[in-house]
Amino acid sequence: METITIILLLLLAVILSGIFSRMVPLPLPRPLFQIALGAMIGLAADWRVTLDPEIFFLLLLPPLLFLDGWRIPREELFKDGKTIVELALGLVVATVVGMGFFIHWMVPAMPLAVAFGLAAVVSPTDPIAVSAIAQRVSIPKRMMHILEGESLLNDASGLVCLRFAIAAALTGAFSVQDAALNFLWVAFGGIAIGAGFTWIVSRAKSWVSRHYGEEGGAQILISLLIPFGAYLLAEHLHCSGILAAVAAGLTMGFVESTGELEGSTRIRRNTVWDMIQFSANGVIFVLLGEQLPAILASSAETVRATGHQEPWWLAIYVIAINLGLAALRFLWVWASLRLTFFREGDWRSTPNWRIVAAISFAGVRGAITLAGVLTLPLAMNDGSPFPARDLAIFLAMGVIIVSLLAASLGLPLLLKGLEMPAEHDHKAAEDAARVKAAEAAIAEIEKVQHALAEGRSDADLYVSTASRIMDGYRQRIESRVGSPENNALGRRAEEIERRPRLAALKAERAQIFRMVRKRELDSEPARKLIRELDLLEARYTVAA
Repeated sequence: METITIILLLLLAVILSGIFSRMVPLPLPRPLFQIALGAMIGLAADWRVTLDPEIFFLLLLPPLLFLDGWRIPREELFKDGKTIVELALGLVVATVVGMGFFIHWMVPAMPLAVAFGLAAVVSPTDPIAVSAIAQRVSIPKRMMHILEGESLLNDASGLVCLRFAIAAALTGAFSVQDAALNFLWVAFGGIAIGAGFTWIVSRAKSWVSRHYGEEGGAQILISLLIPFGAYLLAEHLHCSGILAAVAAGLTMGFVESTGELEGSTRIRRNTVWDMIQFSANGVIFVLLGEQLPAILASSAETVRATGHQEPWWLAIYVIAINLGLAALRFLWVWASLRLTFFREGDWRSTPNWRIVAAISFAGVRGAITLAGVLTLPLAMNDGSPFPARDLAIFLAMGVIIVSLLAASLGLPLLLKGLEMPAEHDHKAAEDAARVKAAEAAIAEIEKVQHALAEGRSDADLYVSTASRIMDGYRQRIESRVGSPENNALGRRAEEIERRPRLAALKAERAQIFRMVRKRELDSEPARKLIRELDLLEARYTVAA
């Protein structure tokens, strides 16, 4: 009962964090409120969540990484692929090596392997926290795509580096040659397993659906099980489960392009995954806050592990690590953008320092850092406590909180009035796709109309009905085949039309609920009508 109560309390804190973040006028991201609420739970209640690292890793990371890979715009990922790889792989390796030696030099009591492990967990960035800031501050789309792509890859690369650091700490030995060969097997094996597993499951699912029909609930459940299956299979074969989950998500985006899934199932599945993403990310940050009082209570013992007595040394270490990460990221981003200009033949241009600073500030640490640092083993192979584990957790928590605060305060100032390079406009491609879809719809309506009306005495009724449906599609085509000015005018007219349509749908729904309350309409037909209105509202809301 106590475990269930704690879980429910954590979920309640996630809900309240969203409410408080909307109430506060400052552009503070939701994770900060979740950390604060978690700390209040840890202080107010005599509950302590003992986290098993392996279970924590398995339950929370695969679905989050899978969803990141699934939903990221693949075209944008490939368009800025070189920049993303430079940030996600090159910067991670530079961070692990540079910050690992820096942390060990600054805190000699922390073994070098553990310092590398801490550097590995603070190297991945978290786009979820940046997205929360972006709700209050407009972050350019291309910058967001680069940050999302970077975080998708550096989550995996950082956690793979953590794996090697933990192995070195436990065994006391490290071979560059063995690590390189093992890395190739771990990385490429994980990618192959994730992609292959997802493709096989998707093909099998499609075959069953074609021959025996589709069951929406089963389709949703399969999508939930895929990341866990890919992760467990990869780990069983001693490959990277993290990379397997990422590859599974990317592959899911490709196999889903067949469009075999029913629309209603897709809507329900998206809702389920939105809830999982919101809950899992929120619970991670609430747990971070819940662990803070215990970590702070042992701060005296933790600071003694550093060779000092005063607790404020811990704050100095946190600030120093954040400054080191920021400086390293700023220099790497500047060099990466400079290299991009050079590849494009524009070797004279230099990156705008505000853009470089904005990308650097946006590299906040979050859920992956916390999840990674909590997977540090509790004990060595001989049963002795893992060295400096509490200190590493404390410093990682400090890095998360400080980076969130710095991004919340720094990004609005850096992005205010900043002129970004022109971004690719998808309006023309979107208009062309709408026209082709409408033409396909008209052709299919004509075919169905002829098949239904053939040989019937009321064929005129079928013709007039089909004509009325086709008029709406023809209007869509006419509004998008003219000049760019006329197309923009047509889109503007649709935007104007959307607001009264949404108002009308809400009025319909309110009237139906009134009839239910007055016992003028039974619940079963009311449920059917409400679902129709909800789907229509979703159509116009998504179009906005």
